[in-house]
Amino acid sequence: MPFKNMTNDSIWNIWQDGIQNLLITALSSSEELKVRQPESITGLIQGQGFTNYSSITPSVASTISRKLDASLLVYGSVNQAGSTVRLNAQLINSGNEEVVKSFQIEKVLNEGILFRVIDSLSVQIKNFLILSKLVNEHSYDARSVVTTNSPEAYRYFMNGTKSFRKLDYPSARTLYYKALDIDSNLVVALIYLSSSYRNQQMYDEAKKWCLKAYEKREQMSVLQRLYTNWLHACYLETPWEEIRYLKEITEIDDQQPNTFYILGNAYNNIGEFGNAIPMYEMALEISKSWGSKPSWVYNYTELGFCLHSTGRFKKEARLYKKAEKDFPDNPALLYKQAVLSLSVGKTKAADEYIEKYKSIRKENSWSEARLTSSIAGIFSEGGFDDKAEEYYQKALSLEPQDPERIHSLAWFLIDKDRDVNKGLELTDNALEMDPDNHSYLDTKGWGLYKLGKYKEALELLERSWELKPVYDHEIFLHLEATRKALADNVRN
Repeated sequence: MPFKNMTNDSIWNIWQDGIQNLLITALSSSEELKVRQPESITGLIQGQGFTNYSSITPSVASTISRKLDASLLVYGSVNQAGSTVRLNAQLINSGNEEVVKSFQIEKVLNEGILFRVIDSLSVQIKNFLILSKLVNEHSYDARSVVTTNSPEAYRYFMNGTKSFRKLDYPSARTLYYKALDIDSNLVVALIYLSSSYRNQQMYDEAKKWCLKAYEKREQMSVLQRLYTNWLHACYLETPWEEIRYLKEITEIDDQQPNTFYILGNAYNNIGEFGNAIPMYEMALEISKSWGSKPSWVYNYTELGFCLHSTGRFKKEARLYKKAEKDFPDNPALLYKQAVLSLSVGKTKAADEYIEKYKSIRKENSWSEARLTSSIAGIFSEGGFDDKAEEYYQKALSLEPQDPERIHSLAWFLIDKDRDVNKGLELTDNALEMDPDNHSYLDTKGWGLYKLGKYKEALELLERSWELKPVYDHEIFLHLEATRKALADNVRN
């Protein structure tokens, strides 16, 4: 950690060692950094025959650093012009001698404030080193979009993201709030905070935090601005705008698995499975190249859904075998494995997956009604409609006044053409409890469409579209089908 005196003032010869020692002391105070001590450094410098730091070049300093088995070195200088003194410091990679980061502090000369100047430089260097270490250890996705000088803010953000990936969104938000209290311009925390609300369908709060990020976009880097534009498109635009922004991000940085995963979701949400599949596969491939598992199980299950939807069952099965290694006994994975087993006629395997699924969900304190409704979904997606209806009926009997239980059975009866009239009757019951629920209105409109009552259906579907909190492709398709049917009736 040599600091060279570049002035003609001999007093700085003393401060050369002083600055070095103060920096070492400051950096050593962090448990996250391993710092070589002054005796080792001075001994090696003198052993190389150097008595004056001014003759030590960055190359020589790198050689000394390598002998100390240090991956980085701080190489600095003191310059003085009139009454102004400037401290320069460079963080250099000992291996390739490249400058990692430069630091500079300039003040009017006053020996009384010199300690504060050195302290300030120490804090800058220490924060950068700790922050770099945290980013390298915890996240590949965040490197290109995290801009903060506070290791503490970043630590809160990363711990929040760990909770986010475990679906513990309330805990995640608590940590994001703490990160933002320290650094209100930590844009990535705003994005994740908004997404955490969105994933719990708390759309008003989600939009509020999205707009807070959106207001700062003129101060952002290109990538941050594109991510913020993407988030804005999620709430206030369409999937096609989402896709456009995400594609722009991948053109700038094609090594972010999370971006490809989100892009896969955007295609998936509009039923473009052929476009979604390679995006999900790219996300998995990048994670593999980094020697890490995906952020969460959905990298596998969403790809599995697309493969299932396109009839590629063998590839789906192989994918789930890989997923088991990264996420053993994960309920979302077990759900998909049960659906696949039913779809290919392996009912015994399906029963085993369902039993394990039930056991884990009970451990997670799921209610009997919620679990029963979820199993109904497995049978419905697996093509066992009689069994699915049985479970939906049972779930409703357990919670007969719950509008979601009522609606789940109603949607199944209508969408599967099991009993459209009964489905409409149930939907009316749900709407009595929640008359402005866009999903219930969509279900009723779809039921009326199936009965050929296109004009009434269109009125309800248009109202559902107006009330939806975010773009909903299913409502869009229902509207398109109803408008086409009305137009065909007019022509006939």
